[in-house]
Amino acid sequence: MTGVVSLRPVTSADLDLFESAFATEEGTGPYQWFGFTAALRTRRRFAEDGLLGPDGGVLTVVADGRAVGRVEWFKSTWGRPDTSFCWTVAIGLVPQARGRGLGTEAQRLLVRYLFEHTRVERVQAWTDPRNTAEQRALEKAGFTREGVLRHAQWRGGRWHDQVLYSALRGDAPLRDPSAPDEEETWTD
Repeated sequence: MTGVVSLRPVTSADLDLFESAFATEEGTGPYQWFGFTAALRTRRRFAEDGLLGPDGGVLTVVADGRAVGRVEWFKSTWGRPDTSFCWTVAIGLVPQARGRGLGTEAQRLLVRYLFEHTRVERVQAWTDPRNTAEQRALEKAGFTREGVLRHAQWRGGRWHDQVLYSALRGDAPLRDPSAPDEEETWTD
């Protein structure tokens, strides 16, 4: 990996970058192209809450002081939404930033952020089975492969399988190495 990676809230200049960089299949890559979308909806939400809300959000990925993409998260449920929700995360990097380890570090930082600032036990992600680069990035970021979701995503005029990954709050690779070890306390 080259460069220092960090996450920060989205700015209006970042929205310009996202709109231009991710407006075509060449910009998103073949596994994230879902067709053209209206930028106005994102700009309205940005004006309302800065793309940070109780059901999810978007942060800008910064490398060497420059915006190079975004990470996002949204609420998913595995049962009752009031008791059994987790975060699903996604990432988009501009083409020039891919393949340098920046996405791995950005996803690791996002998972740490979500565990530090929300009460969820589980963060999950999925990707196309042919997207081996993202599978490697998720595994390096500390995610565990759980299995294949058959015909889970509509993209490009047909259904695609998705490989499901998860990270749990106690997973060792996701812990901040500078944080003190947690001690168990027993009471009688």
